[in-house]
Amino acid sequence: EYTKTLASPPFAGRLTGHEGYTAAARWAAGKFKSWGLRSIDVKEAFLQPYPSPYTVIDRAEMTLILPDGTEKALVPERDFLPLLYADSADRTADAVFAGWGISAPEIGYDDYAGIDIKGKFVFCFRGTPDGDLKYQRYDEHRTRMMSARDKGALGIIYIYPDMVANPNGDWLEGFTPAVVSEKVMDAVLQEKNATAAELRRTLTTTKRPVSFLLRARVKLTVESRHFPKSVGYNIVGFIEGSDPKLRGEFVVVGGHFDHCGRHMGLLFPGANDNASGSAAVMEAAQAFAGLARKPKRSVAFVLFGGEELGLQGSTYFVDHLPAPLGRVDAMINYDMVGAGDGLRGGVSAEPAAFKETIERADAHVGILRGLGIIRGLGVRGSDFAPFFAKGIPAASLGSNGPHLAYHQTGDTIFRINPDMMAEAAKLAFLAAYFWADR
Repeated sequence: EYTKTLASPPFAGRLTGHEGYTAAARWAAGKFKSWGLRSIDVKEAFLQPYPSPYTVIDRAEMTLILPDGTEKALVPERDFLPLLYADSADRTADAVFAGWGISAPEIGYDDYAGIDIKGKFVFCFRGTPDGDLKYQRYDEHRTRMMSARDKGALGIIYIYPDMVANPNGDWLEGFTPAVVSEKVMDAVLQEKNATAAELRRTLTTTKRPVSFLLRARVKLTVESRHFPKSVGYNIVGFIEGSDPKLRGEFVVVGGHFDHCGRHMGLLFPGANDNASGSAAVMEAAQAFAGLARKPKRSVAFVLFGGEELGLQGSTYFVDHLPAPLGRVDAMINYDMVGAGDGLRGGVSAEPAAFKETIERADAHVGILRGLGIIRGLGVRGSDFAPFFAKGIPAASLGSNGPHLAYHQTGDTIFRINPDMMAEAAKLAFLAAYFWADR
């Protein structure tokens, strides 16, 4: 029921900063209050505000002008989507293909070497030549967009297997990034007798730049509204531990509350991602609130804003711990626990007892299908990452899927396995209780 409510149209896809997200946050805060959780602030109660700019795309159209002059109008969500931080513009321009869209001559790799992208659209893949960590910073959306913008490009156009909505980036004046399907890119590449799959294979095999001008042109129209001074919220409640000496230590059970919003008349409801994880956290919170005997340490329940915008809420939280939270002892993160028949995830290597505690909890539930060790952080992390980066023991769990309709309009309540979500909530409760009570 919580997942169904969060994914419903009145909350408009829960884009952080938007009024739909704020309404959802106040609804969840009301639940925390009704269960008797303790609040973090006299004025804001269960809400932790922080700056959260966002953008709404009102309309977008994209057309390919092929070398023979024919025009191919693309269908939103099937063939293309603007990235959800695109500025308004109406442009028809030449295009280039530029590999991974990485410009890093300082480490010996530059997809833009020898080509002029000024005043053009840049088609590229998301990724890097290989798994070398030296490329990690350049694979971030913000780095890639800024690099192309600074070189005069009109916009990056990612080539993805499936269309996915993506608000994780910065609004840049005059810059209109987008995503197209591999099938659309195949039409662009007909002039080269090549396909998107062949190009990607060449890039990963040779690990060298492959970049060239395209004869096809792009017409892209975007009408958007940017809100630079909006406010997002983390929703935070806690129960106080029973041991006077240990209650200043907090176990955090959390998951991101936000999704991609409503754009171009399309609602991205985010039932699995991550109304499901939020619902499991809320259910565990309700159970803790009703306990006659609380664990020795305190337990905080946090629904983070801005994960889809780049871990903004969780980063703000660990950098600005609410006053009642003395020290975070450990963190358990839930991200997409609604699709499949089991949970998988990772956990910090140290202390070893943390992993053992989660496995002990699962002995009572039987929902874990694998729990590995988190060795490092990439650019596609979840809200455990800011905790892990500060040396706080962290675990992150999600269901084994398949996660169909990820970041698409089809991520609805009808894809959700309620029985598995119930078991996920039980695991969250038991693992947090055992660890807090040690």
